[in-house]
Amino acid sequence: MLSPDIIRKIKKVHIKTGRMVNTLMAGQYRSVFRGAGIEFEEVREYTAGDDVKSIDWKVSARMGKPFIKRYREEREQVVMLLVDMSASGRFGTTESIKRETAAEIAAILAFNAIRNNDKAGAILFTDQVERYIPPKKGSAHVWRLIREIFAFQPEHPGTDIVAAVDFLARVCRKRTVAFLVSDFLTEDFGRATSLRIRSAARKHELISVLVTDPGEFRLPDGGIVAFKDLETGTVRHLDASDRVTRERYRAGRQAIHERILQTHKAMDMDCIEMPTDGDAAEALAGYFRYRERRRR
Repeated sequence: MLSPDIIRKIKKVHIKTGRMVNTLMAGQYRSVFRGAGIEFEEVREYTAGDDVKSIDWKVSARMGKPFIKRYREEREQVVMLLVDMSASGRFGTTESIKRETAAEIAAILAFNAIRNNDKAGAILFTDQVERYIPPKKGSAHVWRLIREIFAFQPEHPGTDIVAAVDFLARVCRKRTVAFLVSDFLTEDFGRATSLRIRSAARKHELISVLVTDPGEFRLPDGGIVAFKDLETGTVRHLDASDRVTRERYRAGRQAIHERILQTHKAMDMDCIEMPTDGDAAEALAGYFRYRERRRR
């Protein structure tokens, strides 16, 4: 049974995201992601005006003249939501904690998929994959996705992003549009994991949503502050009344944030920044507009 508070939050997200999908994002999703799911159709001889990037060099070398590969767009796509359910998602200093912001992002993406006759599924993970919801169509399925993300109680506190991406590669054989929604606060996310994530990104359209909270980047103005790592349980104390300590803390958190962004850049992987005090629908709409400009 869902608590009244969870039901209220689900209804709020359902109403808000449904309205946004019908207005702010109408047409953007399909415009941006058309052709993300493609199937090989044929190899034919190159003709003037064909994109040279489509040339099949092996066939061309064998035949002694240029040939290109042709693909056709699949009539439907699969959108997978990889949602980080680790303990750090319980942190929040605004009206929403990070997990609720992640749920709202996932809901908007799921609504976009269903309204465009695509399938939507989810992988809920911590330091292991804890729940897999196979992709389906229909409004009832969207309700299930939103309900699962809001109400799910994970068994583990940690984070393993590579495990989630590896699981995606196993269960989705065809190319999918996959959104990885996380705060990426794990020491494993860096150079050591980039090769495996990059490999998955070559097969799938893999896009990150970086969920942050403004309270992560600053200390209170005064007093001794106790910090507890929600994933490891480690507690440390800082003197927030000391200006140097506050500045060192801010600089350290900003460095972590920049490292996450640089890792995405090194992998040539898009990353949407989503603070808990921001507008999730506007953040996604802004990204869709950016993708549209890039396609042109």
